[in-house]
Amino acid sequence: MSDAVELFLKEAIGLHSGTIGSSVIDHAIKQRMNACGITDIQIYRQHLVTSDYERQELINAVVVPETWFFRDREAFGAAVQHLRNTSDISRPKRILSLPCSSGEEPFSMAISLFEAGFGAEDFRIDAVDVSTQNLEKAERAIYGRNSFRGSDLGLCASYFDNVDVGLQPNDRVRGQVAFTRANLFEWAPVLGEHGYDVILCRNLLIYFDRQTQERALRRLGGWLAPNGLLLVGPGESGIPTTCGYASVRAPRAFAFRKADRPQMAPAAVLPLQSSLAPRPAAPAGSPKPKPTAAAGKAAVKPFGVPRTAMPESAVSSADRAAASLAAIERAANTGRMTEARQAAAAHFADFGPSADIFYLMGLICDASGETSEAIQHYRKALYLAPDHAETLAHLALLLQSRGDISAAKALNSRLAKLEQRRSGS
Repeated sequence: MSDAVELFLKEAIGLHSGTIGSSVIDHAIKQRMNACGITDIQIYRQHLVTSDYERQELINAVVVPETWFFRDREAFGAAVQHLRNTSDISRPKRILSLPCSSGEEPFSMAISLFEAGFGAEDFRIDAVDVSTQNLEKAERAIYGRNSFRGSDLGLCASYFDNVDVGLQPNDRVRGQVAFTRANLFEWAPVLGEHGYDVILCRNLLIYFDRQTQERALRRLGGWLAPNGLLLVGPGESGIPTTCGYASVRAPRAFAFRKADRPQMAPAAVLPLQSSLAPRPAAPAGSPKPKPTAAAGKAAVKPFGVPRTAMPESAVSSADRAAASLAAIERAANTGRMTEARQAAAAHFADFGPSADIFYLMGLICDASGETSEAIQHYRKALYLAPDHAETLAHLALLLQSRGDISAAKALNSRLAKLEQRRSGS
């Protein structure tokens, strides 16, 4: 029933229905039809043609944000190193974050540059997204626990203010970012004599078909400065080299330069002064990484469920449990909290208690404002797995937001020691 609307989304924002599944689009259409009081898909399609407001609301419904601060931290390190290597110091560096989602990425970029010694006058960040809903969140810039995934929150004291319902980047950070509502295929940025020194276009190309990917990369290439750096998501790393770009050999940064430009030194990853930046996590929908030989480090999915080794005899049960956890994760990541809660209850009934399910139940309660219940679930997760890093981080932030600074500090200390053991230092 949604073929005509899927075609509209393809023409409007380049979205290829096969990348997210027709069921997701059908869900968004039904949601919008209910909101409009329309029961006939053809009438709704006509309404889309005549209503700018409804076209935007449908776009908002299908563009689901899935981001957090310092997602894939190597990308930020590579960007900082590239800007340090850029010889032109007569002008502020220009950075583009597209899509910027709810703002975590451009604010992370600003914090990374401040940490590296750049001043406010040294750079400007343009942040662009097609979703007005995302931009409203970005401009409000108040973030809860789900926006901070991974390690301790040492940078928060320097760059974030405590507010009633979360944490907000301070005026210095927010002052570096200008938000704009625009479509990649229609926007015409004012470039002046120079293009963008860095473009972060991460986890967007995966939603396009091949032809649209090529079109997007041609537009992005036209906006890059002569030696500009393009950063894409892990699941997109094979695309730019087939469209006139060359890798700059920055490990795990997925950074590229237009192939006809001279190569600069590889952009080494710069560690931040705090471990706020989480270890890289595979974005939803990207290929699962292959296991590495790094002892004690399990791959972490976006919602934070680590993959742990299981005995051979338990493979079948483990697979079913993993699939169940993934279903909970997908529901939560797309904001379907009632579905996630029901799936979590079913998982608990089928597979029993585990650190992973208690962690996810904590996140669901946390996102729903059920603070006391979230704390109970997090503590149960830590009882079963004292070194569950994601739980340590989220519980620390939750306790910090409630004013229990000493307890939060103790958890962050445990997390820092865990990070040291994992890194072998």
